[in-house]
Amino acid sequence: MTVTIDRYAERFAATLNSGRRGFIPFTVLGYPDSEVCFQSIKLMIDAGATALELGIAFSDPVADGPIIQSAAFQTLDAGFGVSDGWALVKRVREYAPGIPIGILCYYNIVLARGVETFFKSAAEAGVDSVLIADLNPDAAQEILPACTKYGVAPVFIVSPLTDDARLKKIVEVSKAYIYVVSRLGITGTESRKDDQLGALLKRARTHTQLPLCVGFGVSTPSQASGMLTMGADGVITGSRIVELIQQDPSLKSLKEYLSEMVASVSVASAP
Repeated sequence: MTVTIDRYAERFAATLNSGRRGFIPFTVLGYPDSEVCFQSIKLMIDAGATALELGIAFSDPVADGPIIQSAAFQTLDAGFGVSDGWALVKRVREYAPGIPIGILCYYNIVLARGVETFFKSAAEAGVDSVLIADLNPDAAQEILPACTKYGVAPVFIVSPLTDDARLKKIVEVSKAYIYVVSRLGITGTESRKDDQLGALLKRARTHTQLPLCVGFGVSTPSQASGMLTMGADGVITGSRIVELIQQDPSLKSLKEYLSEMVASVSVASAP
């Protein structure tokens, strides 16, 4: 079984054509346990998420802030492994056949299973894209054959430090969407962003027509609206979601938050 990137293309086309922008919520697979995690993902889907980004817990998540790190460590301590993650993704795919599902992980997880096996398993679970946070795009050829073989889109990150030459290289190997970090550093809920973000989005648009989705520090509706005003096609929110799950396992707070975030991108207009 293989998947294609058509879900991303179709979902973003429908979203952008309707005058809305994309909302991609993130959580750690298996946090705080498999069932609560599944219920939280269902809420994301039911709220109107454009796509999903689901993280595989790792022992050294260098790109993540303390909230997501804590969730990853708790998940690992509970014995929730990669195979459990694939099983959970399959449940999500059965619940929502049309939603794009992206995986965020670290390269050691891929190498431990072998590139071929990892991407085959991802495809069989129903995954549409994989972003390997610590894989340099210069080393993209290590995964691209498997991505092509199994129909899983590779996603790469651009930052305010990415120059035009490197940006061109990144978009050449990227599919589905471009992950644009709003600022330098790690994930988190603080509101700081780099002044270069607007300029970065403009530069990226000259190199690709893929959706430009901004993450890192996007935790409130006003922050999301600000990113869209600067030219983002969508926003990615993770730390605040994980924090709300941690604070309120009943998920009532999460449900309210998701509604607010979806509303913030639903009323956005093109800059």
